[in-house]
Amino acid sequence: MYEKLNNMQKEAVFQTEGPVLILAGAGSGKTRVLTYRTGYLIEEKGVNPYNIMAITFTNKAAGEMRERISEQVGYGAESIWVSTFHSTCVRILRRHIDRLGFDNNFTIYDSDDQKTLMKDICKRLEIDTKIYKERTFLNAISSAKDELMDPVAFELSAVGDYNRQRQAKVYREYQAALKKNNALDFDDLIMKTVELFRADAEVLDYYQERFRYIMVDEYQDTNTAQFELIRTLASKYQNLCVVGDDDQSIYKFRGANIYNILNFEKHFPNARVIKLEQNYRSTQTILDAANGVIKNNEGRKEKALWTENGTGDKIDFEQFDTAYEEADYIAKDIRKKVEAGDYQYKDCAILYRTNAQSRLFEERFVISGIPYKIVGGVNFYARKEIKDLLCYLKTIDNARDDLAVRRIINVPKRGIGATTLNRVQEYADAHDISFYNALRGAEEITTLGRAASKIKPFVMFIQSMRSKAEILGVSELLRDIIEQTGYVTELEAEDTEEAKARIENIDELISKAAAYEDVCEENGEPASLSGFLEEVALVADIDSLDEDQDYVILMTLHSAKGLEFPQVYLAGMEDGLFPSYMSIVADDAAAELEEERRLAYVGITRAKQNLAITCAKQRMVRGETQYNKVSRFVKEIPRELLSGAVRKEKEHKEPKAATYQQAKQIFRAKPYGMPQKPEKSFGTPGNPASLGYQEGDRVRHMKFGEGTVQNIVQGGRDYEVTVDFDKVGVKKMFASFAKLKKV
Repeated sequence: MYEKLNNMQKEAVFQTEGPVLILAGAGSGKTRVLTYRTGYLIEEKGVNPYNIMAITFTNKAAGEMRERISEQVGYGAESIWVSTFHSTCVRILRRHIDRLGFDNNFTIYDSDDQKTLMKDICKRLEIDTKIYKERTFLNAISSAKDELMDPVAFELSAVGDYNRQRQAKVYREYQAALKKNNALDFDDLIMKTVELFRADAEVLDYYQERFRYIMVDEYQDTNTAQFELIRTLASKYQNLCVVGDDDQSIYKFRGANIYNILNFEKHFPNARVIKLEQNYRSTQTILDAANGVIKNNEGRKEKALWTENGTGDKIDFEQFDTAYEEADYIAKDIRKKVEAGDYQYKDCAILYRTNAQSRLFEERFVISGIPYKIVGGVNFYARKEIKDLLCYLKTIDNARDDLAVRRIINVPKRGIGATTLNRVQEYADAHDISFYNALRGAEEITTLGRAASKIKPFVMFIQSMRSKAEILGVSELLRDIIEQTGYVTELEAEDTEEAKARIENIDELISKAAAYEDVCEENGEPASLSGFLEEVALVADIDSLDEDQDYVILMTLHSAKGLEFPQVYLAGMEDGLFPSYMSIVADDAAAELEEERRLAYVGITRAKQNLAITCAKQRMVRGETQYNKVSRFVKEIPRELLSGAVRKEKEHKEPKAATYQQAKQIFRAKPYGMPQKPEKSFGTPGNPASLGYQEGDRVRHMKFGEGTVQNIVQGGRDYEVTVDFDKVGVKKMFASFAKLKKV
């Protein structure tokens, strides 16, 4: 059975005892190794499936691993704990979080919920959110939780730093509000589990005995909190196998700590290190390109991918005058390959550094009739109608969740105004009770007057639904809520395309609830309201990718990790865009550029058969025409691996008026990447001397730093100034936008 494995894969499968680090290069069959390793533990080593745990990062990866393990192991596979980090922690906390002072039916807050809560806190603390953004506070709190820093520790670290002291105050209030609402955010799921293990030796010992063999996929993406969770669980038996690739560590901005994998042998001195370098996905040309780029990083473990798949075609490298031409070329190339029968639309993916780049591709695809899907857009569960109905379910399940109650108390309209809600909140705060409990006692709130009579029907409805929740299934309860609130009836009365789309989304939510119940029945598990809410809270964007649908995929490079496509287009490969301008000028530029280079490596290795790399000489970004050099990462690819043409300078032709109007009507804005004039009028420019600088002068830009003025020309309402900046190259901009200062 193990003859399908190569020698290094066999070594990884058979090394079952003690700490093991499997350095698995892109496309090297790591899922196969984990599957066979699980089977070997059960069939050859006699390990009880109940004592095995496998953790990964996405529901998609966990589902794939669970399916493969079931095929491999057969009977008993259902006892193996295969899950994501967050799902694992939710399961543990559902059983034991009462030991930390929470109720077990806690709510999980998504990013929208967090932002709403943060707005309330900033308002309460009289913080001006025009100056201090809610997102800044949330990012600081998330980073603190990634490092297992609670509000007290954060406050101690903030001594002498006024800005961090403000953040510490907000953090303290934020956590208190979560506790009051019996809610956790995503970072809490990991942090509270670690806190539980540290606080309760009995619970820790139970799970250490339960999980005697632990496997962790995508280990390079773990943060400090996840590392501590795994280290604590594995500390008793030390049978920890981690699989990862330091060259694919690209989530530093989310808190991922690359040193967890680079320093694995320091944390576990007896660790065995096994390298998987044979690639089963790509051609050798693609792998040689990836190797040529990543070898320029210093902070990595040495390895080089190779394959028996054959050399394959050269990489198509194309440079265009404008971003518009780049998008047009890719759209035509995809259509040509699909019409020739070489590929289906779903075989093609366009990967880019920033979400803003998708706009021009969308335009061209709409005009060309090419079906496409953007991965990473609005999450299904973030849509208004879905959030409304989920908040009804949350209120029924956990009435302590003030955010959920406040969202739906006037959905549909019940004539309960903001003044009434504020008075209820004041009463709740004064008596230290939840908002919902204050609503239940509305008749005792003297300041409400006759408004209390409008609140009573809402409370009676929720109480009625809470009683039904013990009898009805989730999908039936959802239908009952929709019917009694008249939610869909109101949408039907609107009779608009948008309303019809929202009704379809609601139908999809009911289908999701029914599917959840079916899966629970198949697995012999109870289908609970808490379980359903937990499942939808843990869904990620990438889990919505339907591989059976025939459309071109557009996504950022960060979203593409773990995926593969026969034909990949890496678009916008220009210095300043990729690598990003911020990484080039950062204080720790060397480390930031290494992170960007790993991202380029991930992008290249998504391609199975063909890879195209494109860039543009000029690109319109935020009203400025930027002249960018070819990305340094392209220059690191051996020249003999590249084909295609560097386009000659030629006059750019605008699209035909009708076509342009068609695109403009769809997007209601000028297309990203097309030359535009400034929309604000600055009057007629006077003498260039009035600018305070002239050609040849050294100037400073607030963002781009210092550079030399190359050219100044009159552009109608303003002067166009071309500057060669020391760090980011040539930029052309309008003087009124640029605000250049002579140095």
